[in-house]
Amino acid sequence: MTENIAADTSQGSFITPAYRRYALGILTVVYSVNYVDRQILSILLEPIKIDLSLSDTQLGLLFTTFGIFYATLGLPIAMLADRTNRRNVITASMTIFSGMTAVCAFVTSFWQLMVARILVGVGEAGSSPPSHSMIADLYEPKTRATALAIFSLGVNIGIFIGFLVGGFVAQWFGWRMAFLVVGLPGLALALLVHFTLKEPPRGHSEGRTDHQDKEEAPGIMEVLRFLLTQPAFRHIAAGATLVSFVGYGAVAWLPPFLVRSHGMEVGNIGLALSLIIGIAGGLGTYGAGFLADKLGQKDIRWYMWVVAAAGVIAFPFGFSVYLSEDLSWTLALFIVPAAAGALYLGPSLAMTQGLARLKMRAAASALLLFILNIIGLGLGPQAVGIVSDLLEPTYGAESLRYALLVMTPLGLWGSLHFFLAARTLGDGLERAKALPA
Repeated sequence: MTENIAADTSQGSFITPAYRRYALGILTVVYSVNYVDRQILSILLEPIKIDLSLSDTQLGLLFTTFGIFYATLGLPIAMLADRTNRRNVITASMTIFSGMTAVCAFVTSFWQLMVARILVGVGEAGSSPPSHSMIADLYEPKTRATALAIFSLGVNIGIFIGFLVGGFVAQWFGWRMAFLVVGLPGLALALLVHFTLKEPPRGHSEGRTDHQDKEEAPGIMEVLRFLLTQPAFRHIAAGATLVSFVGYGAVAWLPPFLVRSHGMEVGNIGLALSLIIGIAGGLGTYGAGFLADKLGQKDIRWYMWVVAAAGVIAFPFGFSVYLSEDLSWTLALFIVPAAAGALYLGPSLAMTQGLARLKMRAAASALLLFILNIIGLGLGPQAVGIVSDLLEPTYGAESLRYALLVMTPLGLWGSLHFFLAARTLGDGLERAKALPA
């Protein structure tokens, strides 16, 4: 009986359309909780700053240290995921980052909070790469960008919940309670993942499982060397890094900006940003993946052209957000960059999976996330905080407005790289497909 079940699992016959949808749904919920725990800090920055008497540079450092550990540890954990059961890696990771988010409620100093947030980053490092790899094995290439775009909705769902719940809980019960409310449910979800998800055979979606037991997964440096020989990956990594640098900085500092420059309360900020980022951002993220899959069937370059065009369209709106003195216009203008903010993820992840060999996929995602997170998440919010402190003697409470403003044009640079990635994308995908696992 046990042997039959093991054989059934190894052959992937349990992967029915219903199970595929369920697995994608659960992994998306996991990513949403991941993002809730990651972004809850943004809506709480101002009350934490006041309670613990911190500078903007110190607040930015909380994101930097998180980003360094999140990005760096993602590499060895992804290598582990390429060699072992990916579901178990996700379960362990969820337990750590959810538990440490709850621990943030009990800190009494900057250093304690920084250590707790570092450990949240340690846990979250093991969540996304194994999920990307599992989804790639569940969904064939022609629907993979849509599946990964649905998965990437976790960014928007997470920000929606984090801002909405975090904002009102912080306003009514304090910032410490907000950490508890969003941290504890993740522990229950970790159990659901462990007992209801199964490990899909590697390469199942492409019928390429013959190499599963014949070849050891390559080392991280071999994966990096291979990806760097792919011009399309180099441009995807550069574009994603620049876009995330601007995006992480904006999302982290928008709540304090709305407090300082527009006098909003934390609860109202949470409601406004949760609706804008959750709804507009969600539609943009899913729509980009769906559109890329549709147009990409005719010309593979559309996967990158969609992302590049969105960045160009969003730029003037994002720039105007920080120039507007009227709160209503500020929030209205933010709808367009919010819709474009995370839409690069689905197509970028899908193409990265295609540009990598089979047993490189979790490591390939981890490398992409390492590059964009070490710079985007690690340095984006920190750079805004440092510039804000530098401008504070001249602009006072408005220093944050100008710090955010000067970072915005980097998004256009990112769009250029996505456009350049399109030129060699087809050749890179064919090269990876022709090679063994």
